[in-house]
Amino acid sequence: MNAKKNIILCVDDEPKNLALLDFMLTPKGYEIVRAVNGREAMARIREQKIDLVLLDIMMPEMDGLEVCRMIKENDAYRNIPVIMLTALTSKQDRIRGIDAGAEDFISKPFDQEEVLARIRMLLKVRGLNDSLNTAYNNITNLTALGKDIIKTFNPMDFDLISKIDGIIERTIRSKSDMADKPQAVLVRLSGEKNRYKWYQYEYVFDRLQRNPIELEVSLKLQDNDSKLFFGNELVVETKFGSLMDKLKAFNIQISNMVCYLSNALCIFAINYGREVSKYDAAVLESLVLQTLFLRSLSSQVRETEDAFAYTVHALARAAEANDEDTGNHILRVGHYCTIIAKKLDMPDKFINEIRLKAQLHDVGKVHVPSHILRKSGKLTPAEWEEIKKHPVYGSNIIGNHSRLRMGNSIAMTHHERWDGSGYPNSLGGEQIPIAGRIMNIADQYDALRNARAYKPAFDHATAFKIIAGGDGRTIPQHFDPRVLNAFKEIASKFEEVYERLKD
Repeated sequence: MNAKKNIILCVDDEPKNLALLDFMLTPKGYEIVRAVNGREAMARIREQKIDLVLLDIMMPEMDGLEVCRMIKENDAYRNIPVIMLTALTSKQDRIRGIDAGAEDFISKPFDQEEVLARIRMLLKVRGLNDSLNTAYNNITNLTALGKDIIKTFNPMDFDLISKIDGIIERTIRSKSDMADKPQAVLVRLSGEKNRYKWYQYEYVFDRLQRNPIELEVSLKLQDNDSKLFFGNELVVETKFGSLMDKLKAFNIQISNMVCYLSNALCIFAINYGREVSKYDAAVLESLVLQTLFLRSLSSQVRETEDAFAYTVHALARAAEANDEDTGNHILRVGHYCTIIAKKLDMPDKFINEIRLKAQLHDVGKVHVPSHILRKSGKLTPAEWEEIKKHPVYGSNIIGNHSRLRMGNSIAMTHHERWDGSGYPNSLGGEQIPIAGRIMNIADQYDALRNARAYKPAFDHATAFKIIAGGDGRTIPQHFDPRVLNAFKEIASKFEEVYERLKD
């Protein structure tokens, strides 16, 4: 990459002085911009990126001190070094220049070596300040990203590509950004059967676009190995010549690059508007590692949740081993509860939880003797009292852990009735938790659809009629009116679930 020329603004109302500065500085590789007065100088600063200003003090209309103050009072320009050019040598004149914000003074007539030495020194300081500001901005961005992650991270809904999009959006240069950032970013993601997916990111009309591209490039990475790389044109060509050749087909020319390399994820940030350094590589690595950590954490949480759901289901199935119901009954009631909860506009968290925890409603039957559960004739009063204990048994088995609080509530209250005629505690109305009220109608529907020792299996129409209108044994007053109305409106979905999951 060709070294970027530093741009020096020379401000003097004497053309011969401007010509002299041009003669001194241009052969040394500096790009010279001229201005003959203060107003023109400020216009040049607003128009382009100026690296240093050589500013004459004695000018008509607006002198150099006023121009210097205007530069230093503007947040966008205050880091531009200003060297005052002056024939004034008094102590008071220099103090006025220092008060205006000037970094240095050069007396007329100019000494070429002194001018060049002072310019080199101030440009070096400017570069260090720019690096410091960039580092500060990067730290600020990393902090902001961390806050955003904490606020929005959902391990059960983690999507790697969307998180990468977020990284790129903070990393890549948009039209409104300075050249501190890369112009484009390439991403390689691991896929199935050792195949990789490549994406090109760039801003088009100030909108970030992610476009898939077809690339076959071997990066020769070991398993669980990750590498950082940064370099400018010659170094990049030596290290990634094959990649550079392939990218020419996509009209991508690489001047410099910072990249994070691993088998799982590679990110190439290319064409910064300046030379790149190890600090750029460290920032990119930090962003990538945050995302990979979140992916790992999400995967672990999902595995834990899967194991938890499996345990809940296994416990529910074990409880039904001696009952007339089969495993599909517990699956069906979970779906029924989900349908009603959605109709009632319950929160997503509630909907997801009741789908799983509804399976625990009859877990207490594990303590009820099997000869009672399977009895073909009418139950004796003593046997019926034993059956009515299963909600309490279930609550005791499930316990009081916060993760199982809804399961405990459902087990204890799914036989309570809105009119207070249920068991085990004869609760009524709003005393019954909403999860128990939903479960009550779901369990009732499924019981009507299945054959029992004391009744045949009813079809959907009959089950609907009994719940909605009553048959003496079951009456509408048993159910929360809101839950009952929801059931009436979406009962056809109950039928679909039953037919899909019937034994």
